Amino acid sequence: MVDDEPERRDLGLRLPIELRVEYRRLNSFFADYTKNISKGGTFIRTTKPLPPGTEFVFVLTVPKLEEPLRLNGEVVWIVDAEKSNDERPPGMGIRFRYRDDSEREATEHIVERLIKEELGDHISERLIKTSRDDGS
Repeated sequence: MVDDEPERRDLGLRLPIELRVEYRRLNSFFADYTKNISKGGTFIRTTKPLPPGTEFVFVLTVPKLEEPLRLNGEVVWIVDAEKSNDERPPGMGIRFRYRDDSEREATEHIVERLIKEELGDHISERLIKTSRDDGS
């Protein structure tokens, strides 16, 4: 599925943030950057997106974490380089695939912390509460 807008929206409140992300496909190693992150997923900027439906393990380098965050993800949509522009860079939308509730809760806590650090307590608390109330 390419550029499927409804798939993008179900990943919850997104924080614009650039984090280094590393992943492998077959025998190739990739290092790209996120454009944003939410509790449910992230967008990885890349001119060589993986096909929708691809599941893979990736590593996010998050500021102030002692070790990078290792997550399972699935490509749910892509923006081809030919169809990209300044507002919609090439890349792939990733939905996190948690192994269990513990991993989900830990990742959500990290994303909430990033939101608070980026936006401040007052604004972030209102956004996080609104996101929870909307079921995101």
